[in-house]
Amino acid sequence: MDDYEHIDLDAGDLEEILSAPMETAERLSLLPLDEAYDVLRLLVSVSQEGGPLSREADRLAKAIAVRIPSEN
Repeated sequence: MDDYEHIDLDAGDLEEILSAPMETAERLSLLPLDEAYDVLRLLVSVSQEGGPLSREADRLAKAIAVRIPSEN
């Protein structure tokens, strides 16, 4: 994540980003499938690390996983 080292999000920032009046499915429709897989992998990684964003990352990972086809 070399290009994103300068980004420092905390739980409040994530909540603000995610509180936009758009549902998860609508957000996903804006992403190419390969980027949706990337986002899903990132969220799973964050949820497994623990910390202040892990619960929200886990919730979003589950919401995305049921809306995209299996990568296999």
